Amino acid sequence: MSENNLENGAVVRPPWWRTIGPALITACVVFGPGSLVISANVGATYGYELLWLLALAGILMGTFMTMSARSGVVNGASHFTVLAQEVGRPFAALLGLVLCLTCGAFQFSNNLAVALAMGALAPEGYTLPFQIVSMALLNLVLMTFLFRAQHIFKNIERIMKVMVGVVLVSFLINLFVAGPNVLGMLKGLIPGIPEGFALGIPRIVEGAITDPMVLIASLVGTTFSMAGAFFQGNLVCEKGWGKDDYDRGIGDSIAGVCVLTFVSATIMATAGTVILGQPADNIATLAMTLRPLLGATAFYVFCIGLIPVALNPFLINSMIGGTALADGLGLPGKFSDFWPRIFTVGVLTTGFTMATIGLLFRIPPINLMIFGQAMTVIGNPLMAGTLLWLANRKSTMGERRNRITSNILGAIGFIVVLLLTARMLWFLYLRISLLLGAA
Repeated sequence: MSENNLENGAVVRPPWWRTIGPALITACVVFGPGSLVISANVGATYGYELLWLLALAGILMGTFMTMSARSGVVNGASHFTVLAQEVGRPFAALLGLVLCLTCGAFQFSNNLAVALAMGALAPEGYTLPFQIVSMALLNLVLMTFLFRAQHIFKNIERIMKVMVGVVLVSFLINLFVAGPNVLGMLKGLIPGIPEGFALGIPRIVEGAITDPMVLIASLVGTTFSMAGAFFQGNLVCEKGWGKDDYDRGIGDSIAGVCVLTFVSATIMATAGTVILGQPADNIATLAMTLRPLLGATAFYVFCIGLIPVALNPFLINSMIGGTALADGLGLPGKFSDFWPRIFTVGVLTTGFTMATIGLLFRIPPINLMIFGQAMTVIGNPLMAGTLLWLANRKSTMGERRNRITSNILGAIGFIVVLLLTARMLWFLYLRISLLLGAA
């Protein structure tokens, strides 16, 4: 807890904006390369018409993040510690393992994002070696940082504040220069169904899976991240916040969600202004979103910019996975402790190995991510239900337990998670069916 003691014994706390940090770390984890690509694709396909859906996903994310933060500050301990006391260590260990595996799957995508960016800048004929060496060097640098840094959380918090500021300013300037239709953006916040939008579930058509709602499900899934929301309880404990910081925990969560949603909305609006109606399925097309600001050099600047976007969640995501596993198993569960660092190296190594295998053998990324997706399917409803239970438990939360508004929004969020889970299970079934049929 950051506070200054005066001679008369009074305590002066710094203003709320100086203590924001845990939720910005969560925002940086959730907003990775996948969120950038998906937001740009939604904007390029539907313009401003789905800004309301992004806002709804942000509200649901904020609901669960504030529940998580409230539980963390009231209990003065992580969710894993509370669960071990209230339910038993096996359940806490299960949640820690699931969260670790989920982060491992995300880490694969983070490595591929770096490889994609570096491959676009590689000398002709040396793309694959350049990609693998770049990923290896980055992972080695981060592993070195893990074991040399003394105060990991404080260092990461400072870095993330700077990075968030750079990202916000850059995308805001880009959107301003693009000259969006402000009235159209405001209308996009009113719920509605875009013209040409098709409802439906994934199905196999002519030997391939077609999914009319893939962008919609991806937009909600990347913004409403249960893994990020759940770990918010650990982050407020890392910050050292307790019951006296209850309001700070809520304010921090709201600020973090606003940053996450605002950046995604800015990218979506920029794409809807600049490349509306064009396919946004490759890096060259997405780079066009920067043309209003950077002209002909947009492609190369976008490739360079993709690296810090991937770096934001690169280390934090792996540390969340490693720390969650250690905490769930009952080992010391702070970023700077020994076992979280060891498990973090494991997550980094797994993500690098999976990405390298995919690049070397040209395996479609979706095949490698099936296992990770399965872990997400299991983990999201489990984490959402656990957060709702923790936030409503009178024996631990007392008068700070959920009110009716939080429970209504929490119930809506839980239903959304279940629907996304059912959809993903069906997609995995279709994908495995195709793989078995091709074998």
